Amino acid sequence: MRNQSKVAPGWWDYTTLDKEILDAAARLTEKDILQLSRPGFKVTFYETIQEFYAAEALEYIEAWKKATPDRPAGICGPIGPTEQLPIVAQIVNAIGLDLRHCHFWGMDEWVVDGKAVGRDFPLGFQKADRELCFDRIRPELRMPDENLHFPDTDTAAYCKSWEDFRCVIMQGGQGETKHWAFNDPPRREGAYLDAPPSPEVQRQFRTRMVELHPMTLIQNARTSGGGVVQSVPSQAMSVGPYETWKAETVSIWHPGHHDNPFGMRLSAFMISKKIADAAVPMSLLADHPDVRFNFFRPGIGTCEVEMH
Repeated sequence: MRNQSKVAPGWWDYTTLDKEILDAAARLTEKDILQLSRPGFKVTFYETIQEFYAAEALEYIEAWKKATPDRPAGICGPIGPTEQLPIVAQIVNAIGLDLRHCHFWGMDEWVVDGKAVGRDFPLGFQKADRELCFDRIRPELRMPDENLHFPDTDTAAYCKSWEDFRCVIMQGGQGETKHWAFNDPPRREGAYLDAPPSPEVQRQFRTRMVELHPMTLIQNARTSGGGVVQSVPSQAMSVGPYETWKAETVSIWHPGHHDNPFGMRLSAFMISKKIADAAVPMSLLADHPDVRFNFFRPGIGTCEVEMH
C-alpha cells in the first residue's frame, strides 16, 4: 500500500513515495547534483543570475535559428520563469533574426467557466508571453500570428501543430508538485485509488484540461498573485507528455524560488536514476532521450534544518 499524502490526502504527490527515495534526494550536496549527469540527462550550473537567464533566452535563439522554409521549427516555452522573455526579444532585435519560419508553443493556460482564458486575463500566460516577449520584437522580424500556438479548450489545432512542425526544445520550470506545464499528479480516486497512473499510461496523455493539485494553487498565488489564492483558477489546459516526447530536447530551469531545495534535488535524482513515478510528474522525463536540468547554483540551497 502506498503512503498517504502528507499535504493533500485525496491526491497523489511526492510525499507518497518510499521514504528511502525521499531521504536519498535530501542528502544530495551540490557536488552530488552535478554528478547526476548521465547520457540523455545533463546537469549544468550557472554562477550568476544574469548568466542563468541569458542562457535560458539563448535557447529560443538556438531553436529559431534551425527553422527553414522547408522545415519550420520552434520552441515550447513556459510562464515560470519569465525573466528570460524580454531578453529573448532584445536578442532577436539586436541580431535582426527573421522569425517568419519560426514557431512558438505556449505550455499551458488557465481555464475559467470551462473555457481557456483570453489575452486580457490578468494571470494569463498568453498575455505574459506576448507582453514580455513577442510584442517587444520589431514588427518586421515577428513570426506570423498563426505561428504562435496557445492551448485552447478545443485542442484540435494546437495538437495538430505538434504533428506539423518541429519542436527543437521544450523549455520549462518546475512547480512544487514537480510538474512541468500543468502535468500535476491526479486525485487518488477511481482507477488511481491504489496507485497513480503508470508511466506508460501517463506518457500517452495529450494536451488536455486538468484539475490542479492544491499545492499548485498555493504556489501560483504566492509567485504571481501576492498570495490571493481565491483568484487562481482550479483548472487549466496543459501540454501533455505525448507532445513533450515530440520535443527533441526538454530543458528545465531552476532559479531557486519556484521549487524548494528538496524538490529540485528529488526530480533530478529520480531522472538520473531512472525512477519514473507519476506522483512526481517530472520523473517521467527519465525516459526522454535528451533532458537538461539548469540550476542557478547559489539558489540550490540545502535540506538542512534551519529555524526562522
